[in-house]
Amino acid sequence: MEKKRKRGSFSGQLGFILAAAGSAVGLGNIWRFPYLAAKDGGGLFLLCYLVLALTFGFALLTTEIAIGRKTRQSPLTAYKKLDSRWGFIGIFACLVPVIILPYYCAIGGWVFKYLSIYLIGQGGAAADSSYFTGFITSNGWPVFWMFLFFLATAYVVFSGVEKGIEKYSKILMPILVVLVVGISIFSLTLNHTDADGVTRTGLQGLKVYLIPDFTGITLKNLLVVIMDAMGQLFFSISVAMGIMVAYGSYAKKETNLMASINQIEIFDTAIALLAGLMIIPAVFTFMGVEGMSAGPGLMFVSLPKIFEAMGPIGNAVGLIFFLIVSFAAVTSSVSIMEAIVSSIMDFFGWTRKKSSCVVAVYALIVSTIVCLGYNTLYFELTLPNGTVGQILDLMDYISNNWLMPLVALLTCILIGWVVKPQTIVDEVTQGKYKFHRKGLYILMVKFVVPILLVILLLQSVGLFQ
Repeated sequence: MEKKRKRGSFSGQLGFILAAAGSAVGLGNIWRFPYLAAKDGGGLFLLCYLVLALTFGFALLTTEIAIGRKTRQSPLTAYKKLDSRWGFIGIFACLVPVIILPYYCAIGGWVFKYLSIYLIGQGGAAADSSYFTGFITSNGWPVFWMFLFFLATAYVVFSGVEKGIEKYSKILMPILVVLVVGISIFSLTLNHTDADGVTRTGLQGLKVYLIPDFTGITLKNLLVVIMDAMGQLFFSISVAMGIMVAYGSYAKKETNLMASINQIEIFDTAIALLAGLMIIPAVFTFMGVEGMSAGPGLMFVSLPKIFEAMGPIGNAVGLIFFLIVSFAAVTSSVSIMEAIVSSIMDFFGWTRKKSSCVVAVYALIVSTIVCLGYNTLYFELTLPNGTVGQILDLMDYISNNWLMPLVALLTCILIGWVVKPQTIVDEVTQGKYKFHRKGLYILMVKFVVPILLVILLLQSVGLFQ
């Protein structure tokens, strides 16, 4: 349906950059990045991540933002406007945020719960090993906290592009940066002597985090680290979720896209590195190398123990940490919901209010089901990659292991071989702006990125484990 309404837009380049960076800086950076870095040897993971961010991530981020601004459409309809035969990519791209939003809100509710515990000075309770399991397996409280988290998300989206997304990104992102930097510096000053008399410091943890260790590394191990870093990039820069297409569609034509993309890359990478700097030195100081293998439970199980071990200051540090995570989670959740809302607005020609209400009803129903997946609706399912999961894990696997790499692969084929990279080059250079790394972009989008994505998809079905 042809829309007759005026399309929202960011007021300028700064608003676009902060909103896009706010989307990228979410639980993927604050939660997922540190535990993957710890699992994959710290410095080695960082090296792979930085190389991929400047190549693989750059190519996908540039492509999606340029597609959005060129078509002035959300993900569901943008691809069809580029080439009517390839409109099906938009369906897959829109499915990703549709699947992610409910379980992201469930996890966001967990974050709000922990923030409330530290807010009332009861952080010591969260240090108990059974606390997290007890909370998520209860019937009512996870739904309650999920509802509060979703209200914060929906309020911003309902408010619109400039008065909602841009306005709150300009408020939250500077606060988040100051808090992250402060906790990162504090993490480096820590020291702890364990029961065996061994003293470890935050600076020693910094070395583990930053210096690559190639001892005993095999080609297979290296491939797993590369694939982990590549998978992380989807979260870190919010690509293959329809988000950057939607945000690109709100960027004004006079916006310098290349300068914006460079700044989003820098901002996001810096926050990801600082997130690791906040967490890994602290975990190493109080738990040693063994504590760094905590995996996804790092934030909700291991860190509360560390805050407790810090003594009287631990509750305050825990409060600031979960405040940071709350800000990051909300800004990302807003972008995920916006990708769906904008798609509905463009496809049906509905108002923002009507589209947002439809998405809100869906999100609340499915988020409740996700929360109940740890108690009333509990089941265990072995996934193709060998892991065992519940409802949340299944949704995460479908969206992250299959749909996101597939959307990225199909997008590269469309741009690299059907409509040609010059389509993106022309959009980026509009206004006579220069396209730095143009040659690299064409090489990546036509050849390198598709090959890497095929390997990532093969890994999803159990190969290269």
